[in-house]
Amino acid sequence: MSGVVTGDAVVLGLQPARLPSRALAVLIDLVVVWAVYLAIALGLAVATASLDEAAATAVSIACFLLVLVGAPIAVETLSHGRSLGKLACGLRVVRDDGGPIRFRHALVRGAMGVVEILMTFGVIACIASLVSERGRRLGDVFAGTLVVRERVPAARALAVPPPPPWLVGRFAALDLSAVPERLWLEIRQYLTRARELDPFVGRRLAERLADELVARTGTPPPPGVPADAYLAGVVAERQARDARRAFSSVESAAGAGAEASAGGVAPVVPHVVPHVVPAAVPAAVAEESRGRGTGFAPPG
Repeated sequence: MSGVVTGDAVVLGLQPARLPSRALAVLIDLVVVWAVYLAIALGLAVATASLDEAAATAVSIACFLLVLVGAPIAVETLSHGRSLGKLACGLRVVRDDGGPIRFRHALVRGAMGVVEILMTFGVIACIASLVSERGRRLGDVFAGTLVVRERVPAARALAVPPPPPWLVGRFAALDLSAVPERLWLEIRQYLTRARELDPFVGRRLAERLADELVARTGTPPPPGVPADAYLAGVVAERQARDARRAFSSVESAAGAGAEASAGGVAPVVPHVVPHVVPAAVPAAVAEESRGRGTGFAPPG
């Protein structure tokens, strides 16, 4: 499985989408967009029949730009890279670092897509994807994005390893509200690939992520805690909080259902699947993580 390479030369656990799945996703998007465009264009043609030729042409151009160019850009921005076709094929557009795309990324992709896909019937996009090592078209290259597979088989999915046993519960009072999703994503990707990295590169990346996490939480870790163990401990604490919130919502729904049943109304309890914390790793791995050290010196 190939991955995304960050500026620290770290391979992230993302699998670039192949050309056939990308082409199918684009085809689905084009069918939907063209159907909407033709319906709107037909309605506008009837509504603007009394206008002169110049006004009708201006309306047609505006309709083309808004529906065939603007709509895909808006959909990718609002859905964070999941258009209808990509959602159906299990794909998603992400940044090179694995984070969610923003408006500027979708804008560049959409503008280049007019030339790559609409004007050349996808020929340029196909050639660029075949030449690119990670299957990127020109719009992805200029926007700094990548189309990846979201639905990876469970057997190939990488789980975040748990922290050493001596760190479990040590971060229960930590304020995680200011930690952005981008940083959580980078930390999880590092933890899933940490054992495959060069020791020096892995230690440097762990220290950078740990320093940024400390800056976001405002609380330094316990003295002597290695950077990689600190990251694993904080991620485990967040997973535990997510699980508690999920169970609380189930209990609240069950309580409301019991009250409704007492009043003669059948309860409706939603099915919530809590986040499952991965099983513990052998003690030897924890000792290795603690013993080798990372050089992480938490701010004091």
